[in-house]
Amino acid sequence: MALELRNVTRRVDGETHIADATLTFEADAINVLLGPTLSGKTTLLRLMAGLDRPSSGSIVMDGKDVTGVSVRRRDVAMVYQQFINYPNLTVYENIASPLRVAGRPRAEIDATVRGTAELLKLAPLLDRMPLELSGGQQQRTALARALAKGARLLLLDEPLANLDYKLREELREELPRLFAETGAIFVYATTEPSEALLLGGRTAALHQGHIVQFGPTLDVFRQPNSLIAAQTFSDPPMNTVAVTKKDGRVDMGAGLAIAATGGLAGVGDGSYTVGFRANHLEIERPPGDVVAVSATVAITEISGSESFVHVDFAGQRWVALAHGIHEFVPGAPIEVFLDPGRFFVFDRTGRLAAAPVAAAAA
Repeated sequence: MALELRNVTRRVDGETHIADATLTFEADAINVLLGPTLSGKTTLLRLMAGLDRPSSGSIVMDGKDVTGVSVRRRDVAMVYQQFINYPNLTVYENIASPLRVAGRPRAEIDATVRGTAELLKLAPLLDRMPLELSGGQQQRTALARALAKGARLLLLDEPLANLDYKLREELREELPRLFAETGAIFVYATTEPSEALLLGGRTAALHQGHIVQFGPTLDVFRQPNSLIAAQTFSDPPMNTVAVTKKDGRVDMGAGLAIAATGGLAGVGDGSYTVGFRANHLEIERPPGDVVAVSATVAITEISGSESFVHVDFAGQRWVALAHGIHEFVPGAPIEVFLDPGRFFVFDRTGRLAAAPVAAAAA
């Protein structure tokens, strides 16, 4: 079973919301749409659901063109970030509603409702009305109704965004197993790279309506094909600096020149953009052959067990992710450390020229 988007474009009032998207989603793994707000994730979901029609291109389900088929005639369920429930029905009846419409036997409805409610921690709440629930409980009710429907295509638009941390983490662990058991095609939209990594499967990275990369999630994370794909799959955004390579040396700006090692050793002379993730910018000297960089503290964000230290170097703002609590005075000098073996190297066009080995890219 597969859902295919073939050269799908969606324009609204002269603006292109999705440009020439070609994707194939299958039922054997979770399919993730990853991108920032307004990158086109919800537009793609609405096109797949049949809520909107593409301006050009086609949508094919199991070999059948369904481009012009309305949502009512598609076997699809959708869950939005903003929960939608029937306010005059109990939680039980909300979950049961698609099964009743389908004419399922009473015993099957009851078993499905209670099983789904148990999974989503709703069993004690089945007799309540939606307005008697918290926001997180209402979102779980909407998710339970979609799962209970048993549709061949389930579209999830940031469905865990309104849940508390503990429940969100529990569901992130449980959903991949659940998806694998249903045999349905699941497409899950998120703005969070960490969520895509936790879900696994395959990820499509989106930027301004374009699919910039699609493949196994870890491959997209470790081998982004462009600077745009790398930035999409980095939170905080990937640190970058413009460099020039010549005769085995690399000029990083601000009077700093280093030997061309790591990915830089294998590219020709010329101008490049080097990228590295926040967890690869060290504020304490690690073991091994590293580059010391003199920078200036901009601000420090402490989030409990971690600190995000923002520093300025050569006109660039970098972010270092450090374990523990670290306090620095804004404007103070700081020495940070880089491992060239962890550099992503992008050419003038923004395409990937060299990447770290898989272990170093993590």
